[in-house]
Amino acid sequence: MTQHAEQDTIVALATPPGESALAVIRVSGPMCHQLVTTTYRLPHPTPRHATLGSYRDRSGAILDQTIFILYHAGASYTGDPMLEIMPHGNPFIARRIVDDLTERGCRPAEPGEFTRNAFLNGRIDLSQAEAIADLIRVRSDRALAAAQHQLAGSVGTAVNAIVERLLGASAHLEAYIDFPEEDLPPEDRSGPRSELRAVRNELDRLIATRPYRDLLMDGVTAVLVGRPNAGKSSLLNALLGEERVLVSEEPGTTRDYVESRIQVGSFLLRLIDTAGLHEAGAEIERRGMEHTRRQLESADVIVMVLDSTEAPPALDEATEAALRAKPAFVLENKSDLPQSRAHPDWVAEVPHLPVSAVTGAGIDDFRSQIEQRLASEWAPPADDRILVSARHAAALERAGASLDAALGLLADSEPPELAAQEVRGAIEAISEIIGRIDNERMLDALFERFCIGK
Repeated sequence: MTQHAEQDTIVALATPPGESALAVIRVSGPMCHQLVTTTYRLPHPTPRHATLGSYRDRSGAILDQTIFILYHAGASYTGDPMLEIMPHGNPFIARRIVDDLTERGCRPAEPGEFTRNAFLNGRIDLSQAEAIADLIRVRSDRALAAAQHQLAGSVGTAVNAIVERLLGASAHLEAYIDFPEEDLPPEDRSGPRSELRAVRNELDRLIATRPYRDLLMDGVTAVLVGRPNAGKSSLLNALLGEERVLVSEEPGTTRDYVESRIQVGSFLLRLIDTAGLHEAGAEIERRGMEHTRRQLESADVIVMVLDSTEAPPALDEATEAALRAKPAFVLENKSDLPQSRAHPDWVAEVPHLPVSAVTGAGIDDFRSQIEQRLASEWAPPADDRILVSARHAAALERAGASLDAALGLLADSEPPELAAQEVRGAIEAISEIIGRIDNERMLDALFERFCIGK
């Protein structure tokens, strides 16, 4: 993120482009009070109070009648003076107001800059900032609950508790460094080791929550595979309740994968329709087969679609191994046709369900069964209020390595200052989760993922 003067006043449209009832324009910085005085001609606005007024541009022309709210420093989202302007949701009006504000001296905000300022001003810790980005993107009930817990400070509270425990163990070790002549008894030396082992176990417990969080935030990937014209695309449309994929009687018309998302119970399911499994001839078909095999390798769930009016296909070794190794279903499609036949002995260990993409028969049963399977395969951790991200897990793993080193040093009766140094390293690594860091590049990378206006 480009470095700017501390006294910049930033502005951005905080609502998506397009027509709506209202738009929201967000301004933050020292010019906010002055802007209310000059644009609304109101010298003494009431802070934190929604006020109706006519926004006037630099020439004095009224651009729109809007609602605005002024926040003083320390009482806003960013911690700086802040102004939120809510004109009618006409993109032309919103753009005119933003342009006028930049002409008055405001600078266009960069992605995540409002939230970054909130973090830098101590309004939120870094894990809460990440939770705000998650809240904007979540698409399932469980993911929403996880993001809300993190925004409320669950991760920060857990991190602070661990840091306090490590500080206590570190103080115990420091006693040996500062007062070696006291010849502390052996049982006193076992205290730090016991506490460090307990903290190490807690780090492992937190790290183990990362896969579940990834599934909540990114969704469970279900790959639809089968021979050409088995009805994969039609089934995808039936599951979505809309014509997401164009369907043709001509086999092999899907040559790349198509992704859509649906809510299944409290899970987000990423449905991927792939090119039909067959001996590829043309180059485009071979590339389609390569995509399908890669999708199978990364799938969380495999949905094999059979044409129940035909004999089941012979599977290649990799596809059959994936079907047996991962949660999977066999959907015997076209069950509404008279020539349909069940094939229970084909990959018999995988559940078979008769369905019809045309009539919708069996679709609800499949949704119910896949929801049950997801719940059993990915049961939430005992305490699902604290779920760590990839960044959090990396910091915890570094801390764990430092604690392992400290425990090894203590077990070998090495000088206590060496173990104390490792414990301090663990504290520094864990503290990165909530933002006790001085790493501008890492902050840039984190906040660049945010949308403009947040």
